[in-house]
Amino acid sequence: MARSNGEVNDQPDEENQPGSAGFLAGSLRPRSPRSSPAEPGRPRPSRFSSPDVSCDGESSFACVKMKAWEFLWGRDKEVSRTQQRVKRRMARRWYKRRGVVLVIGLVGCFLLVNWWMLLSLQDQKVGIEGGVAGNSSSAVSFHVKKEGMKSVRKRVKPWTGVYGRLLAWAAHALAEGHKKPEPKDLWQEPFVPASAWKPCSDQRNWKPSGGNNGYIMVTANGGLNQQRVAVCNAVAIARLLNATLVVPRFLYSSVWKDVSQFSDIYQEEHFINYLTPDIRIVKELPEELQSLDLEAIGSLITDTDVRKESKPSFYLKNILPLLIQNRVVHFLGFGNRLAFDPIPSQLQRLRCRCNFHALQFVPKIQETGALLLQRVRRRPQPGLLDHYLVGPYAESMLKEKGGHSGKASKYLALHLRFEIDMVAHSLCEFGGGEEERQELEAFRKVHFPALTLLKKSSKLPSPAALREEGLCPLTPEEAVLMLAALGFKRKTYVYVAGANIYGGRSRLVALNSLYPNLVTKETLLSASELEPFKNFSSQLAALDFIVCTAADAFAMTDSGSQLSSLVSGYRIYYGGGKMPTIRPNKRRLADIFTKNNTIEWRVFEQRVRKAVRQTKHVQTRPVARSIYRYPRCNECMCFTE
Repeated sequence: MARSNGEVNDQPDEENQPGSAGFLAGSLRPRSPRSSPAEPGRPRPSRFSSPDVSCDGESSFACVKMKAWEFLWGRDKEVSRTQQRVKRRMARRWYKRRGVVLVIGLVGCFLLVNWWMLLSLQDQKVGIEGGVAGNSSSAVSFHVKKEGMKSVRKRVKPWTGVYGRLLAWAAHALAEGHKKPEPKDLWQEPFVPASAWKPCSDQRNWKPSGGNNGYIMVTANGGLNQQRVAVCNAVAIARLLNATLVVPRFLYSSVWKDVSQFSDIYQEEHFINYLTPDIRIVKELPEELQSLDLEAIGSLITDTDVRKESKPSFYLKNILPLLIQNRVVHFLGFGNRLAFDPIPSQLQRLRCRCNFHALQFVPKIQETGALLLQRVRRRPQPGLLDHYLVGPYAESMLKEKGGHSGKASKYLALHLRFEIDMVAHSLCEFGGGEEERQELEAFRKVHFPALTLLKKSSKLPSPAALREEGLCPLTPEEAVLMLAALGFKRKTYVYVAGANIYGGRSRLVALNSLYPNLVTKETLLSASELEPFKNFSSQLAALDFIVCTAADAFAMTDSGSQLSSLVSGYRIYYGGGKMPTIRPNKRRLADIFTKNNTIEWRVFEQRVRKAVRQTKHVQTRPVARSIYRYPRCNECMCFTE
């Protein structure tokens, strides 16, 4: 074994002799270290491809070695080509897989963003405290009663169970459906049958009453709408008994806490003059009667003395003799104390005439109501009912702005009847558990003592049974689900009427998050514009009455509410078949909400639309039902074919 340049060489000595492959052609010098293979198993191609090396058929070791190296190198090249082909195939597969991965990644990102949007919709909060000036704010401002309400806000969880799942579906449907057309009948009333009824209660065919039998005083209780009904009934009783009506007064309520009187809300002179052909009206009792102790002489008549829905015969038999004897009778309360049937046709028409024609709001309320209508529509263009609601201010607002072309924006008015008095009186439960039950019971003891006594002395239906029968008011969560299912788009401007929402913030999150263009009188008016109405709940309710009545569509959550009844009746009377009202069938909706924990959104939409569509048909007044709510009858409106 020989060493060359410090490297071990396994080849025999003759490999290094002249003429051997170990020497360069034409040279006696041995090859340099650079020309030796670094790795004997992988020789350089130039070493074995030299044209001067030839075996000439000899079988020397060097020749055999060279052939072996050539074989191995060729094999190595074949393997290398095979590996390259494999690598190319793997590369092509990778590119294909990368495309699939890219598509999957994009879909995943879309789903992630969609999930984040839904989550953000659910997490939105609504501003409750304090009014926001200006007409572009979408935050809701409700004044929530503070005493005892903190615990309710904490414990009410309206986003759980079937509500949470449906609200998530509703948010998704509203986000995806902004380009879809709304249902055709969403903003429409069945025009042909509805337009066949025309207002005609202003027509008279009797002589004025002299009011010779004495004086009738009425101190109406309740809120604005209960008082309105009491006034109209008092007008009818005065005509029935041939008595003189003293301008009604309003009883201070511990619930409403409003000291407003008749002349603070309604135009007193218009009321007197318009009804003069029907009855005699004076502003005060004669001096000789003012000093009488009416309670002592038996002329003070409370609601306990007169049954609800009493017939005219009751008043002729029991009240008329007392009136003639004492010359004055004072009705204290008088809510719903006159039946709707049976009653003389002309007397019924007088009640309609009082409600739809004689009672007009004072200029202060009309002017602010016109301002609200202008801002909620975002154009000073008068609506169909504006003339009857705000009088001359509808036209004057348009003239002041110089007129604007284009159509005014549509808006939906929602009466959210979910105040604590309504919740407590319903005897229903709304997710607050034992604390809620105790709180509502404490409220009943103070404000509804008769109801508390009835609960102790009688076995009343359970809250679950009341809900199944549709006797519970819709919660704000149920109301917003109804609107979304009906097809109102997310961008719809929604005016919410009502105050003192029971449950506070947690009850309004869903409503404001699904419909961000949600406004109230507090957000549409500045603090200075609201100042004249501060602490006057009846006057604030009058503003809600105007905006709800003039709305392109009106939705109620409790058909038994006086405001909802009067608003819907007013829209029927003056609407000409163009003012749709959404009156939910609460029994059907309760069945949908409580008995379908796994219902899909598409099915939910279909069932809700069917339940509401059935209440939208045109019908005449049912027997013994309110003429203020159902004015389509011969006494109030005339049917023209």
